[in-house]
Amino acid sequence: VRTGKRLWVFHTIPRKGEPGSETWLGGADFTGNAGVWGPFSIDEELGYVYLNIEDATGDAYGGSRPGANLFSSSLVCVDIKTGKMIWYYQLVHHDIWDYDMPPHPILLDLNVDGRRVKAVVELTKQAFAYVFDRVTGQPVWPIVERPVKQTDVPGEWTSPTQPFPTKPPAFDRQGITADDLIDFTPALRQQALQAIEGFRFGPIYTPPSVGNAPDKTKGTLVLPGFGGGANWESGAADPETGFVYVGSHTSPTLTNLSKPDPNAENFVTSDYVTGGGPGVPRIQGLPLLKPPYGRITAYDMNKGEIAWMIPNGDTPPAIKNNPALQGVNIPRTGSDSRAVLLVTKTLLFAGEGATGQSSFRALDKKTGQTIWETNVPVGPVHSLPMTYMHNGRQYIVFASGNAATQTAAQLVAYWIPPPPSQK
Repeated sequence: VRTGKRLWVFHTIPRKGEPGSETWLGGADFTGNAGVWGPFSIDEELGYVYLNIEDATGDAYGGSRPGANLFSSSLVCVDIKTGKMIWYYQLVHHDIWDYDMPPHPILLDLNVDGRRVKAVVELTKQAFAYVFDRVTGQPVWPIVERPVKQTDVPGEWTSPTQPFPTKPPAFDRQGITADDLIDFTPALRQQALQAIEGFRFGPIYTPPSVGNAPDKTKGTLVLPGFGGGANWESGAADPETGFVYVGSHTSPTLTNLSKPDPNAENFVTSDYVTGGGPGVPRIQGLPLLKPPYGRITAYDMNKGEIAWMIPNGDTPPAIKNNPALQGVNIPRTGSDSRAVLLVTKTLLFAGEGATGQSSFRALDKKTGQTIWETNVPVGPVHSLPMTYMHNGRQYIVFASGNAATQTAAQLVAYWIPPPPSQK
């Protein structure tokens, strides 16, 4: 802090001869990324830093980096004084789905089957919650390696298995089947079935494909998409109850790999790149998949179970007023946005996120029921809310704004009145 002198360095892409370098079958001399772009976490008592490491270059094609690619897409624990690795766990082998890990690791003490566990919870874009003993790195519940679909992209390498946690259950939808398509009306469902003809889809970890494959397919629909699932918003943890709350959204990505254009201004030296071609189909302006489009999930992490789940907000006007849905009774869909959450001793506060509506709510943290809500005049709640005390009053503050209407971002604060017995 005083001199800026570097005390240690941990190579998230191991140098030759370092542990993990053997998982880069062709070497890693020209590979980038695999950094930590989201917030990481520190246990001051243990003196450990928990690094949530992103995927390696590139997001959807890894032909130039065959192998599992440690320590990309991994949770790594290092000693804060020396940088020595204490333990690690790779959550995606050879990541080609952009399933990096921007959610900060959540440090939480749990009571699991009568034993106290110093835990770390890593929420992920792929909608898994991985739970480890943060001292030893051992999974609190078994994580099993399951076979996954393999690539047919020329030059690509895929891992034969991926790690699936047995508990807790996923907090959002994973993979796509025909049953997941919009079905508000028979006509909309039929249009959705027609729209996905020519695209590949399947369970989670279905690999990306080329946009002009020999089987005439035009790419792969991936769910969760590259944005997650969860993302930098991570989740909110209640140290008194062991509950973890997470906001997520159900948004697929279409991966259609193609050869790079050598005449392009930003030409990259890769066999395949993403971009170009069609996007994820929309059906008369509606999302391809069934709602909820965004959700808030409450985990009882002592048990590794989901306590409740609610849509993130109400049905947006663009959905409710769509001409194709006039006269149709649709369920509460939630916004296609990740909720930003703050848990207190009594309530769970939730904004709908950057692409949601301008609502801010206080929820019963045991049930998810709305206790209070208001419309924020400035626009949607973008940031994680924070709380503080000033002159005996408790406040909640967050950043809000609206890019669509070019409303400048502002900090908005609310005062929480004390319970009647304390007034």
